[in-house]
Amino acid sequence: MPDRDAKIDAPAADRVGSRARRAAGSPMPGGPAKRSDIAPFIVMDVLAEANERQSQGEDIIHLEVGQPGTPAPALVREAAKRAIDSDRIGYTEAVGIPELRVRIAQHYRETYGVTIAPERVVVTTGSSAGFVLTFLALFDEGATVALPSPGYPCYRHILRALGLQVLSIETKAEGRWMPQENEVADLASRNGISGLLLASPANPTGTMLSGEALKALANVCEEKGLWLISDEIYHGLTYEDPAETALAFSDNAIVINSFSKYFSMTGWRIGWMIVPEALVRTVERLVQNLYISAPTLSQFAAIAAFDAGDELEAYKAVYQRNRELLLDALPSAGFPDLAPADGAFYLYANVAQLTNDSAEFAAKMLSEIGVAITPGLDFDSVRGNQYVRFSYAGATEDIEKAATRIHAWLA
Repeated sequence: MPDRDAKIDAPAADRVGSRARRAAGSPMPGGPAKRSDIAPFIVMDVLAEANERQSQGEDIIHLEVGQPGTPAPALVREAAKRAIDSDRIGYTEAVGIPELRVRIAQHYRETYGVTIAPERVVVTTGSSAGFVLTFLALFDEGATVALPSPGYPCYRHILRALGLQVLSIETKAEGRWMPQENEVADLASRNGISGLLLASPANPTGTMLSGEALKALANVCEEKGLWLISDEIYHGLTYEDPAETALAFSDNAIVINSFSKYFSMTGWRIGWMIVPEALVRTVERLVQNLYISAPTLSQFAAIAAFDAGDELEAYKAVYQRNRELLLDALPSAGFPDLAPADGAFYLYANVAQLTNDSAEFAAKMLSEIGVAITPGLDFDSVRGNQYVRFSYAGATEDIEKAATRIHAWLA
């Protein structure tokens, strides 16, 4: 049943390794604002702990963070060099340079057969800015947004920091860890939700909605007067069927995407939104005041990313090999219950047969064999103590080494 999302207490979150988050300096009068009292993004704490150990000479394998182990494509790097030599890299239009907005609209025609006016494209400082802008544009303080659980933790953290309410939909394995049409319709009728946020492929599960299921959810949102927000940052990273965009089923959907995952440009901090025409000026005003504009150098470089298909598909082939390797190795190592790995670069594993404390389990794996993974508490505050996430975005040799270490550790 859907449940109000429980808050992860700070002590439980900080059990992920020995690194504690400590405030420096003297306390400020009155303390921090209540809106800042959100749970940590645990994977970043795991990464910090792993990096600290690595700096001390330990041999650490990173399976925790969802970051491609590949560089930005050569065409992107070359475009950035040209921009440095030929442009002063000043502010751009708040919604992005026209060339990039046009190229993103072209991407929707070529990839999905969907026609989008370039004026509906808003270039953002990564997908993270896209979520902040979306929540501010759509919802007044106190509004309730429904999210699938398990799910990307920053959705609920950002919503709470903005004074919004979170309603978790506890998805199930038999439903491929995705919200069901009847659940959303029931929530809209009983709980007064204002919006639904979906991700397909999803983090942490890697599962994906079929086009038929996405269409059904889009129709429910239209019928019930809900805003539909579709996180599509893992599009391009699917291993059987291609992902569908929510824009194929609703002109009112807000789509958020990024150059970080498929395009291998995490640190460039560049993403985009597609918004209904009536919201363009609203979002533009927010960008003007909150961000001024997305990073200019990254905007020029991102145009070239769409022409780097051969290199990007070669990157994807590495993830596919890694995926197959872990799907073969993990069940025999002690992780027989894995979510379907439709897309992205994650495996979500049930570890109930090994532990009832995924944070402690992840901390021990890091300290004892040098393999960093993410506890499920990051993604599901109710059931995440029995799950962990493995990222297979790194080098294949690292995946092989990690599998060998885990086998030996749990033997």
